[in-house]
Amino acid sequence: MESLGRASVGLGFRRELIPELKIRVPAAIDFFEIAPENWIDFGGVAGRDLRRFTERYPFVCHGLSLSIGSPAPLDEVLLHKIRQFLDRHQISLYTEHLSYCSDDGHLYDLLPIPFTEEAVKYVAARIRRAQDILERRIALENASFYVRAPIAEMSEADFIRAVLIEADCDLHLDVNNVYVNSVNHACDPIEFICAMPTERIVYMHMAGHYNEAKNLIIDTHGADVIDPVWSLLDYAYHIHGVAPTLLERDFNIPPLHELMREVERIGLIQTRYAGISHVRAAP
Repeated sequence: MESLGRASVGLGFRRELIPELKIRVPAAIDFFEIAPENWIDFGGVAGRDLRRFTERYPFVCHGLSLSIGSPAPLDEVLLHKIRQFLDRHQISLYTEHLSYCSDDGHLYDLLPIPFTEEAVKYVAARIRRAQDILERRIALENASFYVRAPIAEMSEADFIRAVLIEADCDLHLDVNNVYVNSVNHACDPIEFICAMPTERIVYMHMAGHYNEAKNLIIDTHGADVIDPVWSLLDYAYHIHGVAPTLLERDFNIPPLHELMREVERIGLIQTRYAGISHVRAAP
C-alpha cells in the first residue's frame, strides 16, 4: 500500500469498529493503525477482515511489547514475526515506545528508562538491531510515565534526542503524552515540543486521558481529547509542520460517527499548515 502523505489523518483499527467500517470508511480517514501483537497470529474471519482493509488502505503498526529499554534480552523472535507481518500487509512504518515494560516477565506498564549516557548507548544499540531485523527505520514514541526516571543525568527531551541520533531512527511524537507528563512532572509542554528534532518527526498521536487527581493524569486513550491537547497539536504543527496524525481511542469506544468529529478536527488543523514551511524553534 502507498506511503502516508504528511497531511493525513488516521484512526485506530479496533474490532468494535469493523462492522461500521465495512459499510463505509469515512472520507476523512486516510489510514489506520494496529498493534501487530494483537493480529500476528489471527486467521479466520478476523484475519480476512484485516486483509480486506490492508489491501485498500495504508496502515501503520504501533507496537506494545518490544520493551526496547528493558534489561532483558531483545525479543528477536517477536521482531522476526513483526517483519513478516509488515511484509505480508505491505506496512512500511512501525513505531514503538521509548520505554520498557518487561524484565524477567511482563510488567504491564510503561516505565521510564534512566536518562543517562549509558542508557542512550544501550537503547540505541537495541534499536539498531531491531531496525536490522525489521529491514526498516522505526520511530520511537515519547512515552507517558507516572514516576520519574530512577537516574537522570539529562532531561527527557535531551535523552530522546540523543537516542534518536545514536540509533539513527525517527520520532513518533505523542502530543497527549507530552501534556500528561507536563502535568505529572510539572514541566513545560511547549518547551518539550520545541526541543524535539523536526527532521525526525514522522508520525504523531492524539488521545484523551483520565484525571486521577489534580497533579496525576492517567494516559487511558479512553476519553475525548481536551482543549489544551488540541492547542499543543496546533503548536506542534506550527513549529514542526504537519505529519501523519492518528486519533487513539482504545477504551469507551463511541460509535464511529462520534469519533469522526475528532478525526475531522485533526484534519482541519492540518489544513492550516499544509504547504507552509515549518517554523523551527531555537535549540
